Amino acid sequence: MPQRDEDGSSHGVPAPILDTLLAQDTAKTTLERALASGRVHHAYLFDGPEGVGKERAALGLAQALVCEVREPNGVAACGKCSACMRVAIREGERRPVHPDVVVLERGLYPPEQIGRRSPETQDLSIDQVRTLVLSRAAFAPHEGKARVFILRRAEELSTGAANALLKTLEEPGQRTHFILLSSRADTLLSTIRSRAQRVRFGPLPESVVERLLVSGGTAEPEAKAAAKLSRGSMAIATELADPEATQEREAFVTEALAALVGSSLGPVLALAEEAKKRKDGLDLTLAALAQRLAEKARAAALEGGDPVPGALRYQMALKAMSQLDGNASAQLVVESMLVQMRGA
Repeated sequence: MPQRDEDGSSHGVPAPILDTLLAQDTAKTTLERALASGRVHHAYLFDGPEGVGKERAALGLAQALVCEVREPNGVAACGKCSACMRVAIREGERRPVHPDVVVLERGLYPPEQIGRRSPETQDLSIDQVRTLVLSRAAFAPHEGKARVFILRRAEELSTGAANALLKTLEEPGQRTHFILLSSRADTLLSTIRSRAQRVRFGPLPESVVERLLVSGGTAEPEAKAAAKLSRGSMAIATELADPEATQEREAFVTEALAALVGSSLGPVLALAEEAKKRKDGLDLTLAALAQRLAEKARAAALEGGDPVPGALRYQMALKAMSQLDGNASAQLVVESMLVQMRGA
């Protein structure tokens, strides 16, 4: 039996994508059993945080379904036939080149390619569903094995797009499968959820995140720090490990801590104004602040001081992160948080 490399490959021979799925044993077993039984569901909803392997699992299932070598009721794709190679997304590309593995995502396609006049800035449009799904649904797969539609961030489906998709989800063509990926599955239309088999994905272990970062070239100290704050998500960990983003977060944390003991509210208001301009990634900045506050509370307890103020401020940072998740104003969230922290 050939020895596998750390990424699942075997001495340069590509491994089946599903074999490279890490730390999602329950989800992987569910898919492997479906393949082995020959009863792969026509629609799946892969539900879990961003960056934990949902898309890798979707591509792995798609690869197994279109593999030219896999035996009926076999589990693993071969990973190296023409079909398998075309499912694997090439470096620098955003979707497979296999004609029967179709990825849908807001903004993935130029407007003119999906019959629009303007880009998809708010949601995954009905135009994309009509062009990529409905126009093909009545026909057999291009190469005969199977056709797989993968919807990234399915919660971004517009109401019109979701309703247009419903009929096909109810009565898909032969050898046609849908895989919806979502980190907020409960926000999908209930009619969509009811037509798909839900497969849950959990956060990755911190050790796995750290190992993947190191294998990708991140130095061990930075990888360890990023993994600790990642909440089990490689997407978050990768952003946390970015040197420029790390410097910006550290600068914000330093300024925030200084603002808590400043003589005026000027620095607080300035940080709140800055937060309005940098809402993307602000949750990670607040996570870094929360970690620093927790460390201060622990240090105070060990040194015989009062850990309560630090602990209260830590809870306030967590509350602010929750408010951001609810789409509250970044400026107001940060201003309110820092004002409350000053009084703690």
